Amino acid sequence: MTSLNTSGKILRKKMRVGRGIGSGKGKTSGRGHKGQKSRSGVAVKSFEGGQMPLYRRLPKRGFNQFKKTKVAELNLDKIQTFIEKKTLNTNDTVNITILKKLKIINKNSKKLKILGKGEIKNKISIEADMISASAAKKLEKIGASFQINKK
Repeated sequence: MTSLNTSGKILRKKMRVGRGIGSGKGKTSGRGHKGQKSRSGVAVKSFEGGQMPLYRRLPKRGFNQFKKTKVAELNLDKIQTFIEKKTLNTNDTVNITILKKLKIINKNSKKLKILGKGEIKNKISIEADMISASAAKKLEKIGASFQINKK
């Protein structure tokens, strides 16, 4: 049975399976006889009829190093924007614990690296595990202090 909707498209009624032999989809409801796929709630995912499945045909890629330490990277322009927004105080020492508390960096980060993108205008005290050469140069230029933690 077909009908037209308001936009002129043909609408077909949904086939009601299992409603007697005269419906054309009675008894086995178009699922054939017996077997895994005739049962309800069964989906044979990634099974390709005995052919080697795609996920096994493709090569393994990459390696996740379980000892790798998560390093949070923070650019100077980001620090400046947080100072301008009054999120960071210029009197405080910017370190990993303060940045985690303010949710500026991820709580799972183990180390902090300061990168030199952008400019910083305020004198600020920074305590980090690593610092790029360009960031160190820019901080020295404005007279800001930075300390590198050695572990």
